[in-house]
Amino acid sequence: MSDAIRHECGLAYIRLLKPLAYYHRKYGTAFYGLNKLYLLMEKQHNRGQDGAGIATVKLNVEPGHQFMHRLRISGPQAIAQIFQNVQQEVSDLEKMYPEIRQYPGLLKGYMRFMGEVLQGHLRYGTQGRNNVEFCHPFIKAHINPTRNLAMAGNFNLVNTDELFAMLQEHPSTTMRESDLGAMIETIHYYLSMADETEPGNLNIEGVLKQATSHFDGGYHFSGLVGNGDSFVMRDPNGIRPAYYYVSDEVIVAASERPAIMTAFNVPLDEVKELEPGHAIITKANGTFSNVEILPPREFKACSFERIYFSRGSDADIYHERMQLGRNLAETVLDVLGHDLKHTIVSFIPNTAEIAFYGLIKGLEDYLKDVVLKRILTRRNEMTEEEMKELLSRRVRIEKIAIKDVKMRTFITEDASRNEMVQHVYDITYGTVKAGDTLVVIDDSIVRGTTLRQSIIKMLDRLGPKRIIVVSSAPQIRYPDCYGIDMSRMGDFIAFQAAVALLKDNGNEGKLKKIYDKCAAAQAQNKLNEENFVKAVYSDFTAEQISKKISQMLRPDDVSAEVDIIYQSLEGLYDACPNNKGDWYFTGNYPTPGGNRVANRAFMNYMEQKEGRGY
Repeated sequence: MSDAIRHECGLAYIRLLKPLAYYHRKYGTAFYGLNKLYLLMEKQHNRGQDGAGIATVKLNVEPGHQFMHRLRISGPQAIAQIFQNVQQEVSDLEKMYPEIRQYPGLLKGYMRFMGEVLQGHLRYGTQGRNNVEFCHPFIKAHINPTRNLAMAGNFNLVNTDELFAMLQEHPSTTMRESDLGAMIETIHYYLSMADETEPGNLNIEGVLKQATSHFDGGYHFSGLVGNGDSFVMRDPNGIRPAYYYVSDEVIVAASERPAIMTAFNVPLDEVKELEPGHAIITKANGTFSNVEILPPREFKACSFERIYFSRGSDADIYHERMQLGRNLAETVLDVLGHDLKHTIVSFIPNTAEIAFYGLIKGLEDYLKDVVLKRILTRRNEMTEEEMKELLSRRVRIEKIAIKDVKMRTFITEDASRNEMVQHVYDITYGTVKAGDTLVVIDDSIVRGTTLRQSIIKMLDRLGPKRIIVVSSAPQIRYPDCYGIDMSRMGDFIAFQAAVALLKDNGNEGKLKKIYDKCAAAQAQNKLNEENFVKAVYSDFTAEQISKKISQMLRPDDVSAEVDIIYQSLEGLYDACPNNKGDWYFTGNYPTPGGNRVANRAFMNYMEQKEGRGY
């Protein structure tokens, strides 16, 4: 994605079902669990680079000894630093006890994170500040082991204020500014009230049913209880992704399927998707259950996971991104007037590469049809040279831009910084000829800022007659409130274009009418009943908005013509048939809180207020 946006976090959970000595005997190391936790986190590093954290619970700890431990570090190198700390503990112990690696029981006694229940988290901050206090896991401590709780997850809740009010809590700033703060307070409240059928035996299923009935949002979270119980749960709409794997040795959960497949070397069919509204619960004695906590609602798995966020190494996501690109081929051909001879196709950034291959396959299919029809109609009159020229035709592909990872835009003045941003990518000179059209695919265009300030200017230096930027995602028109940091209406280039069209047509007063409807609904506490912002776009087709976006993103000092093309909603549904979460494109939110967020974000825009709509 050329526009930098924050996105979903990554979750890792491991429950070892055997004693540590078992893994030492079978795998040659007592650090089996920690090694796997490290792998799960690194294989999901794409999901969080603001910070990371781990927590562990040790089973059957003698009274008076600490059973729950946590370590959190902020910054892009957090995973490495966390496990360097773990390694340092081992090195310090080996100085006193050189053979300690051979004694798993001693390691468990001396080392903080040698536990049987492990939790890891990678953070991309969508709420709160990017410091260590906001890194997961959070912990609620208590003298009773069954009331100790460590939690982490990938989620956004849109009703945190309501949760705190319900609990009559007055949390610290850190807790109030974090969705996890509201979540852990709510679950801990019901955990603290739960009856123990016998000492240490909790009804985790009942706790989750009571607590999560109050949640409005998309979530995939994990909790570790001090007595050794643990759980992983997914929201009832299946908005956030959740996968798990169970064997006689381990129970594993993560935000992405390939992470589990790679870390544990298991085939695709052994990694299951956690059903919406369900939780996997593992008791302290190792018994496992997959139970329905909340009734599943309409399945609305986030389509942005498929377009951009999750790694493309997942088999299904790879094919879906290919199809997203292929579905754009006909539109691109129409805009080109089917002139592929004078067209070069490329991609920016690297995350758009799979969609690029799909687009190329779609263009090649068209070219094959052209060649076949030409041969069939003229085969008796074509010369050998003409036949060779026809058969040699290919879609022109070039690596136009290469990101220079060494570049840092440290200059703060806007004019100087914008000029420097253009050089974050190196362009390949000599690839474009006079009269050529340059087609570049991006996975999505949110704000368009980077396109206007740097990428289009950079591509123009190659001298194309025309630049066509293709988005494999549809126009992003509405805020997200379930994990992605896209919450301000004024940031979206599609919204800016619709507003500009209203002004062009002398209908700017429509914005005030929409605002008045929002204000009236807010006064009646009905802001969540309807998305009034849809009316901003209702007068225009997607093509009209795209044309306006093209005008707005073309810098004045660029010589080439500029066109912006977006994926259609039909193309999205065809490519990603199982992930119907499309609220940022359509405004059709899966929970009532989404309507409130969209309306509040629009009101903030009209009132010129900063901040997100929830």
